Amino acid sequence: MTTPAKQMRLGLYLQANGLHVASWRMPGTYTDPENFRPYLAQTMAAEKAKFDMVFLADSPHCNPQGTLGLMVKTEPLTLLAALAVTTSHIGLAATVSTTYTEPYNIARILSSIDHLSGGRAAWNVVTGAQPGAAANFGRASHPPHDERYKIAEEYVEVIKGLWDSWEDDAFFVDREAGRFVDKNKMHRIDHKGTYFSVAGPLNCSRSPQGYPVLIQAGASEVGRAFAAAEAEVIFTVQQDHGLAKTFATEMREAVAKTGRNPAHFKIMPGVCPIVGSSEADAKAKLTELCSYADPAVALRVLSDRMGQDLTPFPLDAPVPELPPSGMMRGHAEALTNLARTRGMTLRELRDYASTSMGHRLLIGSPEQVADGLEEWFASGAADGFNIMPPWSPGALDDFVNEVVPILQKRGLFRTEYEGKTLRENLGIPRPPHPATLKAAAQ
Repeated sequence: MTTPAKQMRLGLYLQANGLHVASWRMPGTYTDPENFRPYLAQTMAAEKAKFDMVFLADSPHCNPQGTLGLMVKTEPLTLLAALAVTTSHIGLAATVSTTYTEPYNIARILSSIDHLSGGRAAWNVVTGAQPGAAANFGRASHPPHDERYKIAEEYVEVIKGLWDSWEDDAFFVDREAGRFVDKNKMHRIDHKGTYFSVAGPLNCSRSPQGYPVLIQAGASEVGRAFAAAEAEVIFTVQQDHGLAKTFATEMREAVAKTGRNPAHFKIMPGVCPIVGSSEADAKAKLTELCSYADPAVALRVLSDRMGQDLTPFPLDAPVPELPPSGMMRGHAEALTNLARTRGMTLRELRDYASTSMGHRLLIGSPEQVADGLEEWFASGAADGFNIMPPWSPGALDDFVNEVVPILQKRGLFRTEYEGKTLRENLGIPRPPHPATLKAAAQ
């Protein structure tokens, strides 16, 4: 294959025991999602392999019928703070809902993590897909889909204003003069909007990256518009190569229309790799993994992603026609298209989704998995990938030890980090302070 001039980005979707619905039953797999050591071990393995970042998904909602890794999990911002001081280069990304948090607190926490890590923080901006979360925050109901995005738009506006509370050189230490701050370089936001009222300023200096890197995963029309306007990385669900190329082209065009540079917008689909010494060996690992799954739990996972209870439908019949999902639209659309393209039964789609949670499943030898990544990257369908090991540490070790060296040998992936901050490693510029832009324009 022809080696492209640029190199791909890699993120690790970090879970204590892995992505598969029954990963915790796989021999040798981590089984304690509230223990720091599995997270640290996986993050250090990813850092050694020169991954751009680790990515922590989250939801402020407990599903008593869910899997081990979904029912009990460590709060991600707390975990990022711990990883910030135990790693040195890898980016640290976490999901935070704009529907069920306050912008001042989150601005302060993310800025602090960016400071503590030397500029490696990232925020996955989500609006919240689980209606059950509403009752945890005194809400009568989960806001409608489009309203959640209106909340998110105002939330991001506020949080960026808070991150710009102080100009880059506002703080200094002059012991002799007894001065440490230029208060003329402080900016209150005094925001009064539809959903938030925030005065500011933030009690944190401007962070090493200016803003932590913004990630988004919206797949609906309004979600894509939000990503085009605000996101610097989009975490997308894609199964089909042609559809992935179309999505990437449309998103880059949408970013350009907002006045932003599409080169500074990274498209990173999720990929669930199962690596074996051969394709047959990889398939044998998948067979063993699937043998541990509880069929009822696996079907609930698929139901969550499709946005409808699927228990009434026959498993060995084609996947039924379903109304548009009001929750995980990207997952629902990708899985529906996959089922139609491959003529899958509901049982087959259930087993696929229970392994990859709706993301692309790559099974084969190290060369075959590397080929599958290179094909999408070289065609422009992706700028990189979020690697989602179905179980850990085994599947992650297989990828970093067997696949990454092939990518590096082909010139597709770095052998050393380019910079100190996540923005430098992703090739995304640091946003200048608005006051700097204003002065330059005068």
